[in-house]
Amino acid sequence: MAGGIRDSGDDLQENHEINVTPFIDVMLVLLIIFMVAAPLATVDVNVDLPVSNATPAQRPDQPVYVTVKPDLTLALDNTDIAPGGLAAALAEATEGDREQRIFLRADREVAYGDLMGVMNMLRDTGYLKIALVGLESAAAGAPAAPAPAEPAR
Repeated sequence: MAGGIRDSGDDLQENHEINVTPFIDVMLVLLIIFMVAAPLATVDVNVDLPVSNATPAQRPDQPVYVTVKPDLTLALDNTDIAPGGLAAALAEATEGDREQRIFLRADREVAYGDLMGVMNMLRDTGYLKIALVGLESAAAGAPAAPAPAEPAR
């Protein structure tokens, strides 16, 4: 016979099975809480972004780099520029070609407003094609590692 009747009197035997029903109930309640709370935790700014299907532009053989240093001094390629001498230095470097693309790079310590000031100076001198230069990260989406801090002197 497959089963039998145990006649052990009035004593109850211990049941060694785990009752998972309360565990499942708790998990379902937590699932509902997270399903409701997850959309509220995301930052959602509605922006209608334009679609770009442009191919990357070819880098010129002799690019013109304007560099903004942390002390806000400017350099054209590897030579420092005197304050107010940006227009003359660019005219000499580009041979007066205002349609040439200028590659603008800045130290990470330079404030956004100061960088915009340099971009406005470039626009005022007639150079409207400005490309911002940055480092490509080793892993896509991974932030660059911070530079080690110098010890106090």
